[in-house]
Parts: sequence; structure tokens; C-alpha cells
Amino acid sequence: MKQRTPGWAPPPTSLMTDHYELTMLQAALHSGTAHRRSVFEVFARRLPAGRRYGVVAGTGRLLEGLESFRFGDDQLRFLADTGVVNRATLDYLAGFRFRGAISGYAEGEAYFPHSPLMVVEATFAEACVLETYFLSVLNYDSAVASAASRMVGAAAGRPCIEMGSRRAHEEAAVAAARAAVIGGFDSTSNLEAGRRYGLKTVGTAAHSFTLLHDTEEDAFRAQLESMGRDTTLLVDTYDVEAAVRKAVELAGPELGGVRIDSGDLVTQAGWVRELLDGLGNASTRITVTSDLDEYAIASLNAAPVDSFGVGTRVVTGSGAPTSSMVYKLVAREDSSGELRPVAKAAKGKTSVGGRKHALRRLDPTGVATHEMVGVGRTPDDDGDDRPLLQDFVRDGELLDSWTGAEGVVRARERHAASVAELPRSARRLSEGDPVIPTVIEPEALA
Repeated sequence: MKQRTPGWAPPPTSLMTDHYELTMLQAALHSGTAHRRSVFEVFARRLPAGRRYGVVAGTGRLLEGLESFRFGDDQLRFLADTGVVNRATLDYLAGFRFRGAISGYAEGEAYFPHSPLMVVEATFAEACVLETYFLSVLNYDSAVASAASRMVGAAAGRPCIEMGSRRAHEEAAVAAARAAVIGGFDSTSNLEAGRRYGLKTVGTAAHSFTLLHDTEEDAFRAQLESMGRDTTLLVDTYDVEAAVRKAVELAGPELGGVRIDSGDLVTQAGWVRELLDGLGNASTRITVTSDLDEYAIASLNAAPVDSFGVGTRVVTGSGAPTSSMVYKLVAREDSSGELRPVAKAAKGKTSVGGRKHALRRLDPTGVATHEMVGVGRTPDDDGDDRPLLQDFVRDGELLDSWTGAEGVVRARERHAASVAELPRSARRLSEGDPVIPTVIEPEALA
């Protein structure tokens, strides 16, 4: 598999897993079933409460990490020294390389309950050990992208900026920035995300910069002289009106923007706009920040705000920090060599066995009406349907440009197109059912 992120390689990912993945592997090697052909599926039984749709994200990161899913000397030594697995299992892991196939929904695609988001076809041994790593990436990134998509919808065409790095683990911050941009955000404050994935980065100054200087005028002057008049000045450290007047006095009509980070944002944005216009700065932009989420953004729809800076709420999924996706064995080879559907049947956690295929059913105007999932076959296409599963990996090799900066661009475009074909009610922030139903066509009907 080729590395698709020039200048950056992910760290080893093989131990980003749960202990029991390797104990299952050891026992399966012992029983002789480890090399049975198997099909695992990633799906969510439900969306977070009240959400109308979810957004798939993390696929590109996952595929980057698959390249480094190897057990080198350090990993093997740890497993041996701590007695996690026996010698036979260590010998197997020493030569581990994923040689199977992976397909799934394109990154950025909208999804619904029981959508077969990712299908992993390999031996049990190869697929089993990937479970925790795959779910940790997909659950978090999809939660962030889903929240970001809702915020972008509420912003009604005005740009959103991801600013949540200080509210997340340092690596999660990079993942969140990437996922937010896939979900429609315009840019991020995270420089590492910009480096790895070619994202647009933005940022000016915090309150500490103003407080550092003897006067607010000194701070504004320093920023304007060093960064140019198109910069954005933070105007709520002391007195907002005085700060706006001073900013205009120093920069004139070329002042790029002002940022408001506290108070009644709706009221303040309104009179700051009037003040700027009255001072001859009709083109100076207003950015608002301060614990925004999709509901706060929606409340600002009528306010003269040009962009929104979002931090904590987007990197924590805006109340849904995980997507509750699971990774389940849905088919496996039996003793005769046939691939047989299997499924967990425990009460409350039922699954549908069998390898899945999926289409998005569209009406004649191109609006989605159903999520069609076929078991053991592709659902019948009525002429307007769109296939949803893409091939990512075959025989262990990455097939296309799903990673790096190119993968982000591709995922962002897929997200925009996918959301555009959903019914208008998908953008409602009030709680409700998934915007389209999922129809599962059993294999028995084939």
C-alpha cells in the first residue's frame, strides 16, 4: 500500500487496540479457525438522539493508519514481556500485513441506521485485530463531521472556522480539524492539520495579546503594522465600542475584520455593524466566537455576522461525542468452505447477518427517499438509485486517492453533494427521526 500523505507518516497503529483482540486471535490460531474467510461490517444501529442524518468521516485517516498497522520489534517485545499472547501468536504477528479487501461509503457521505459503512473481507485473523483501531477513528471523526455539518447548515452559507484544538487531545485536535472541514467548515486554527492535509489555517490574536500591551491602541497598532490592515482585531477585551472606533481610526476602511468573543452576540453584532457602517467601514467583516454550537449559530441568522468561530462544541460532537458505530462479524467460511451469514441475536443488540450492499434511492428530481440495503445482493435499482459502496483496498493495496490532502478535498465534495440530495427537513435542528428510512432486503428475497 502506498503512503499518500507526503512529508508525514502515521506512527505504528497496531497496539492502538484492545487486549482481547489478540486473545481472540491466539485462541483462533489454536482452534484452526483463524484463517477462515470472514466478512466484518461497520454500522450504527441508530443515530444520536434526534439527529436526522450522520456523516462518514475518518476513512482517509484509517487507510493511512492501515499502512503502519505492523508489529515491529518494540510491539512484539511488549507483547512478549507482558505475556499478552503466546509464542505462536507472536510469530504470526511478526509477519502481519493486511491482505484483504475493504469497501464502504465514501468519506463525507451521509449515513443512516444500519448503513453498511465499511465492509472488511479477509481472514478472521486479519480482520479481527483491526476492530478497535477502525472504530476509534470512525466513531470520533464521524461524530465531529456530523456536528460540523449541522453547524454549516445553520450558518446558511456563512463560513465556519474550527477553533477547538485546546479542547481536545493533541492528536484528536488534528483529526477534528480534518473532520470539520469535510463536514463543510471553511478553515481551521490547527497548523498540524494544515500541514498534514492541506487545510486552510487562520488565526490572529487572543485577549492576552491586548493585555500584554500598555494600551489597546498599542496592541492594535502592532498587529496592523505586522500583519497588514486586512487582519481581524479582537475588540471585546475592554470596551467594544471604544475598541471598534480605535480600530477604524488606525486602519481606516481597509480594516479586514473585528472579532467579538463575549456578551449578547446578536445584539452586539447588530450595533457593531451599524457603527462600522457609520464610520465608513462597510466592508469590514464581523466574526463571532464564544461557545457556539448549531443552535447558537441558528439564533444569529438574522444578525449581520460574516463568519463563526467554533471550538468546544464541534470537537466534542455537539453533545454526541461518539457515533456508536460497531464492528461485527456478519459472514464467515464454514467447514465446507462456504461463506455463511452469522449474526448476534442478543436482546437489544440484534444484527443482520450477511454481506451487505447499498443504494441511495432518489426520486425523479434527485431527492433521496430511502436507504436501500440488500443482504447478499445489491438491491434492485429502480433507475434513479445511486450505489453507495466504494472499493478502498483490494489484496491489501490501496486502490485510489482516499488519503492525504487529495482525500480531504474528495470527501468534502462528496459531503456537499450527499447533503444536497437529502430532503430539506434534514437541516432541521429540532429532534426527529432519520430524514429517510432504511429498508433492508433479506437475502431470502433474492
